[in-house]
Amino acid sequence: MLQAEGLTLHYGSSQILHGISMNANLGAVTSVMGSNGVGKTSLLKVFAGTHPSSSGSYILDGEDVTRCRSYDLAVRGVGYVPQGRLIFPMLTVRENLETGFACLQRDERFVPDEIYTLFPVLKTMLYRRGGDLSGGQQQQLAIARALITKPKLLLLDEPTEGIQPNIITQIGEVISFLRNQKTMAIVLVEQYFDFAFGLADQIYAVKRGEVVYDSKKSTIDKSKLRTSVGV
Repeated sequence: MLQAEGLTLHYGSSQILHGISMNANLGAVTSVMGSNGVGKTSLLKVFAGTHPSSSGSYILDGEDVTRCRSYDLAVRGVGYVPQGRLIFPMLTVRENLETGFACLQRDERFVPDEIYTLFPVLKTMLYRRGGDLSGGQQQQLAIARALITKPKLLLLDEPTEGIQPNIITQIGEVISFLRNQKTMAIVLVEQYFDFAFGLADQIYAVKRGEVVYDSKKSTIDKSKLRTSVGV
């Protein structure tokens, strides 16, 4: 579903990504692991189209989308849950969900029942403002909003950050369910080692903007991976 080759990225004169290559397959979780400041979030911004790469190629479902902007990528099936969630605090839960309609055909603009099955708390809070929700509830709302867009590629940036343990467990169960549906590829950026490792099918460790280790989890040397990501 996703093929990246030789991606570089700059912020002004500072180079953040140094020739990153990776794949993400349909029906699999690809975990991108590493400590703070190594370029994981910047990589997802390239995949989401919110910051263009400086060089390299990005193929989505067989189509070269290297120069596509974020709206075009959303229409093509990229769902993005950014770090910090970035929900609209003054909009209700229902209105936040409906912002996902923007890239859908008019006859697809409804909230599927499956959203409330995955995140039942949202159904009970439809008319509460997003800013009044707890951090865990906001994270569930952010993931649900991305799912409204019917993604083929789901990008998750630090979904456990600042979340209570029981909600982390629920989010993990949702990611496992989505993987097992085999309708999307999932790229998970996460510092919580056990969470990222437990869900992963394929793992990439990033250090100073480069991939320093990659392997299928079934063949991985866990101690070597921990050393690679610095935990």
